[in-house]
Amino acid sequence: MQAMLPRRHDYGMKGTGGPRNGSVINFRTTVNSGSVRRSSAVLPSVLTFLVIVASGGLLLMIEKGMLNTMETPPPRGSGKRLDFIRQIGEHSPSAVDVDSQILQEIRNRTIRTLCSQKNMPHGIWSLSPLQRKTLLQHILVNDQYHFLYCYVPKVACSNWKRVLKVLNGALESVNVNIKMDHRSDLLFLTSFKPEEIRHRLKHYFKFMFVREPMERLLSAYRNKFGEIESYQKKYGVEIVKRYRKGRAKDASVTGDDVTFAEFVHYLLDEDVERMNEHWMPVYNLCQPCAVSYDFIGSYEHLESDSEFVLQQIGAPPHVRFPERQTWYKPVTTETLHYYLCTLPQKLLRELLPKYILDFSLYAYPLPNTTTEHCRH
Repeated sequence: MQAMLPRRHDYGMKGTGGPRNGSVINFRTTVNSGSVRRSSAVLPSVLTFLVIVASGGLLLMIEKGMLNTMETPPPRGSGKRLDFIRQIGEHSPSAVDVDSQILQEIRNRTIRTLCSQKNMPHGIWSLSPLQRKTLLQHILVNDQYHFLYCYVPKVACSNWKRVLKVLNGALESVNVNIKMDHRSDLLFLTSFKPEEIRHRLKHYFKFMFVREPMERLLSAYRNKFGEIESYQKKYGVEIVKRYRKGRAKDASVTGDDVTFAEFVHYLLDEDVERMNEHWMPVYNLCQPCAVSYDFIGSYEHLESDSEFVLQQIGAPPHVRFPERQTWYKPVTTETLHYYLCTLPQKLLRELLPKYILDFSLYAYPLPNTTTEHCRH
């Protein structure tokens, strides 16, 4: 990674580039999957990465259910994840999602392939100071149970913070009805000296959770600009004045009516390494090339993946992952479909490269916004 900050068209990794207006929606069809091994050593990082994406026939196979009858290698580390799934499956078949195992292995292999490139970071000390600061500020530490959790906003991080506070004795129960304080009673990796950081990175169980990138963005947009006045004043006012014609000097702008298209315009002009954490790409928040995570859970498999993590860290039986609050408004497939299909396609084509690492490292198919699909 270079210390120099990426320009508007950069994707958050060294050596990226390419035409701004190229359609990322057609990545899978533009690269020959047979060229992966021959070309990976010489292609620039982004092209190498796109080859990985394009060769991901695995993604299509998952979508078509073609892998459900195949044996898959265990995830990195051990086969405990598969054993755990089989155990809970014996008692509750509905709790098991076979795709969860497959996705874990795809993520592991894709991350290993991308991160093996010589110009990728191979440890936190090879990151730029800004990248390392962001990472260390997002890794929570529990020394009693020996684990590190890289929290990602809008991916159930509030509930995981509740779990951490219960484990360290600051909360009696995950169900205590109090407003979450995201800083107090929590220990961050940035608080430690370099040698202490190295020790924990080497010996502790490390995990994170991911979510479909556009769904996470939409969740942040609806929450921050629809409900949080401080975000409306800090970001909303700026966005409206910058992107809404004739409002640049309007003192009456409140920032509570930012459109999704205006929000996307704003994201396109933002440097990924200086974004607000709620819409910064997961790659930049948790740096999976610099930190070798033992487990990457999915928002889509939140219940079973969280249960697995709690077993791995040896949490007491009474500590369970919290149920979603009754006031929680999920981003449904239909809602996401509506927002993406009403967004000008030029904006979407320019936005996806900013989050391409999150799509492909974590095995999320690129959104289908063809005219035929959107018509339905």
